[in-house]
Amino acid sequence: MTTISKSIQGGEFLIRETEAQDVFIPEQFSEEQKMMAQACQDFIDTEITPNIEEIDSMKNPDLVPSIFKKAGELGLLGVSVPEQYGGLGMSFNTSMLIADIIGAAGSFSTTYGAHTGIGTLPILYYGNEEQKQKYLPKLATGEWAACYCLTEPDAGSDANSGKTKATLSEDGKHYLINGQKMWISNAGFADIFIVFAKIEDDKNLTALIVEKTFGGITMNEEEKKMGIKGSSTRQVFFNDCPVPVENMLSDRQNGFKIAVNILNIGRVKLGAGVLGGVRTVTSLAVKYSTERKQFGTSINSFGAVKRMLAEMAVRTYVSESLCYRAGQDIEDRMDALEAEGLSDADAKLKALEQFAIEAAIAKVHGSEVLDFVVDQGVQVYGGMGYSADAPMERAYRDARIARIYEGTNEINRMLMVGMLLKRAMKGEINLFEPAMAVANELTAVPSFETVDTSELFAAEKEVLKKLKKVFLMVGGKAAMALQDRIEDEQEVMMNLADVMIEIYAVESAILRTEKLVGIQGEEACKNQIAMSQVYLSEAVDKINAAAKEAIASFAKGDEQKVMLMGLKRFTKIDLINTKELRRQIADYMIEQGKYPF
Repeated sequence: MTTISKSIQGGEFLIRETEAQDVFIPEQFSEEQKMMAQACQDFIDTEITPNIEEIDSMKNPDLVPSIFKKAGELGLLGVSVPEQYGGLGMSFNTSMLIADIIGAAGSFSTTYGAHTGIGTLPILYYGNEEQKQKYLPKLATGEWAACYCLTEPDAGSDANSGKTKATLSEDGKHYLINGQKMWISNAGFADIFIVFAKIEDDKNLTALIVEKTFGGITMNEEEKKMGIKGSSTRQVFFNDCPVPVENMLSDRQNGFKIAVNILNIGRVKLGAGVLGGVRTVTSLAVKYSTERKQFGTSINSFGAVKRMLAEMAVRTYVSESLCYRAGQDIEDRMDALEAEGLSDADAKLKALEQFAIEAAIAKVHGSEVLDFVVDQGVQVYGGMGYSADAPMERAYRDARIARIYEGTNEINRMLMVGMLLKRAMKGEINLFEPAMAVANELTAVPSFETVDTSELFAAEKEVLKKLKKVFLMVGGKAAMALQDRIEDEQEVMMNLADVMIEIYAVESAILRTEKLVGIQGEEACKNQIAMSQVYLSEAVDKINAAAKEAIASFAKGDEQKVMLMGLKRFTKIDLINTKELRRQIADYMIEQGKYPF
């Protein structure tokens, strides 16, 4: 059992070393978890892939609801719901795995995620016992579908500014909801609406469980969207919709907190939820590059194509590594909090809140890897990639939404830095002391310690330590120079976020590979080693560029010169032949005929 005193805190990866043995890697999934993943894959192969064109056309309004109910019959909708409420009661990282596999289901992955995540979890985590008993069994089995009504036309990222109102009826038995919600996934066939409204003149939102049969609910036609065309997305209007007072979720004015915490879950699940799609697209690109002949040979014999295939694999491997590392850290914290006496729901919420930074990183990194991979997939296909008759066109359109929902990537970048600085100011994370030590190091005589490179990843870990110093140097100086104005300097916040993301990503990949080598041996993991080394080389350049831009934004004169000298020192890395490493990775993929890791 993990204990809180020993486990890492959210955001502490920047100031603490993590041992490979302490991270979870996807290669560790149990046979039971693998069987559940295979059942999910079989569902996609049977119900989604053969019907993908019809799903996206939305000509048959009964098709997606019927597929949804089949997912419920298989238990796929109840993975996170405890057995006592009709679910499977599986672990958090198992729910991450299922989200991962379902990511290959195109627009149905949005249908699935909206129901199992933001539609069901508010009741699971915040509902009272009566509400859980009434709603969760029907949601877990797919008898009822759920949606989440937060976004309004004039309230996007500023969710708490919503204008939807709930007024107590004269007899005191109902709240009458009036307002408009938009971009509501699953609205077209949902039975349950988690609605956020302000009761009378309250400052903060309150959440309510609304059944479609309550009345007073109307909708616009389905939105015409760029992608995820097969998922229902509608505007929802509430006109004196009567909701029993006992359907308030949690406490009055606690809605904004519910929204924030549920979005934390949505973010880390989205990080995992792109992986199935990323692997599928990469495998399709490998297959097509073998079949497509130019100049009398398969195009995958060309270095430019091999580079694209290898980069797709590298970024996929890294995103997998950080998602499941974060997922297990969240799960370990849940277990530790439960062992200390917290209820199951409270333990889950506190654990997710603790790792909200890592959840945001998973969302941003995963969605941007997805965009990169589908873009490269189109490029590998060439002209056929632009054809609606080939699979890349749909993947390309479907991918774009991932950088927008669960909070745009720009909002998530600023959130992760803002959360880190607030925790540091409260003394919850000791950030400023290490930052001061790095600041002192800048003016000290540099030490030139030799690293024993005979040990695997010794040199890479030394580089990683220095990359953490980049964040401490730039973040610490920015906090001092900008003080209360730092949150207004959004460009600097995003620069710092990019440094954070790359540090967490590359560390996760290295630790995963190191642990895997301990299990399988170095020779068996030569491609995973190559992927980790290639990504580190790229991460150093990205961190250097982001840090340099930030330094130029707030530092001047001698201070700027000292920081730039420090940046040069901290981003120094031995040159490696990434071309040969990528070719090695690509050759293995071509030999296997898919993304094989």
